[in-house]
Amino acid sequence: MDLLIIGAGPVGLACGIEAKKHGLNYLLIEKGSIVNSIFNYPTNMTFFSTSEKIELGNVPFVSHSIKPTRREALEYYRRVKNAYDLNINTYEKVMNVEKENDGYKVTTDKNIYNAKNVIVATGYYDNVNYMNIKGEDLPKVKHYFDEPHPYAYHKTLVIGAGNSAVDVALELFRVGAEVTMVIRENKIKPSIKYWVKPDIENRIAENSIKAYFNSEVLQIKEKSVLIKTPEGEFEIENDFVFAMTGYHPDFEFLKKIGINLDENNTPVFNRQSYETDLKGLYLAGVVCSGKNTDKYFIENSIEHAEIIIDHILKSKT
Repeated sequence: MDLLIIGAGPVGLACGIEAKKHGLNYLLIEKGSIVNSIFNYPTNMTFFSTSEKIELGNVPFVSHSIKPTRREALEYYRRVKNAYDLNINTYEKVMNVEKENDGYKVTTDKNIYNAKNVIVATGYYDNVNYMNIKGEDLPKVKHYFDEPHPYAYHKTLVIGAGNSAVDVALELFRVGAEVTMVIRENKIKPSIKYWVKPDIENRIAENSIKAYFNSEVLQIKEKSVLIKTPEGEFEIENDFVFAMTGYHPDFEFLKKIGINLDENNTPVFNRQSYETDLKGLYLAGVVCSGKNTDKYFIENSIEHAEIIIDHILKSKT
């Protein structure tokens, strides 16, 4: 085949659309469901972007309010898949990509494929930034958040000050959980969604949500958490910990398939074509960012698809 795309998130779908529009023989392979990362977002999540900014292939995305919800996005990307009749294998995991003659051998847990070109559009949401502290592996520690109901009336701790942490803290607060936040910075991040920022700041100001700034968690125990603050170290009672410490691309997989990483674990690739040092092997979306996952979003990564497919077409001539 001409092209195999690893990952069926929004950027992977965009690559599939461009491949189909230009008559390439292509296949998308996704280890989970279509737009699997969005499926695993919190149930009540609202996007930062407006719907038109995350549209694909001129398929209109109409949402009930200015900012679309997770549920609306899942429905929309299914419509995109149907509109273009995209060729996607879901629940199939890519195990390896090996250079072979003038193309690549792609081995999955179900099959082996040969492709002249490969695009890696695997995102970052599956790989947690761990704190590497004692007790982080306890069952009560969550690195993902689904919905607040199971934690109502419990003592909860939220680690972080980004959008995910703020959303989790507010949702927990609204179902009656006792919420404490531990934040490394001296304030809530300025990048918080503008319609949410006053809410969290007001809850902290009125002490409805207790926040420790310039602080960190030292240890997590069965019934408590040890934290370090500017006033010293002390232990607080706790039932559940939500470590919203961020995520990163699968660096080990990238290295395994031969992609070079710099000293900051940022993949090495051509910034004009998104081709790596290996001819015909491309990166698309947030996987390009290394540890700086706040650099790429759906709206500024969709364009990677047109650039990459254009480069593939020119390379064929």
